[in-house]
Amino acid sequence: MSRHDQGHGGLSSAGARKLEYAIIGLGVVALLLIFQPFDIALFTAGGVIVIVAALANNLLPMAQPGVPKRSVVKAAMIVAMIFCLTLLVAIAAAHLYGLFFLKPPDPGTLSGKAQLSAKPWYMHGFTWTVAAIAGVLGCALMLQGRRRTGSEEGSGEHHPSTSPGE
Repeated sequence: MSRHDQGHGGLSSAGARKLEYAIIGLGVVALLLIFQPFDIALFTAGGVIVIVAALANNLLPMAQPGVPKRSVVKAAMIVAMIFCLTLLVAIAAAHLYGLFFLKPPDPGTLSGKAQLSAKPWYMHGFTWTVAAIAGVLGCALMLQGRRRTGSEEGSGEHHPSTSPGE
């Protein structure tokens, strides 16, 4: 890519290197937090960060000079949306597993009473938050695609086809 292409939203070589180092550094920090022997809260943070780092690794092929920043953002949005949808499928699968393969709680025991009084999985705010994030990301990606094709189609210029028969 030429320097002219990089000026129009493409990653510079320094920007691509920073993106690559940030993604790899995130994974290293996550591993350090997981294997430190001092605090369980740091271990928990490391467990969360390692998932984020694994998802961010999908962006490493985009860390090239000249790649448009819009493409990097779009790829990140797609990865986040797929993660949210996968999380929702996993929550639903865990619920179905419980319905079909586990015996129902005994209402005569204290733990059975607690389980029966708990809110169902579909009533938790976390589930609806993940679903809303997936929906917003899906809509944003759809609108971004429409805006790009709309600007090409809606330019007001009509070019007649030069192919025979049309």
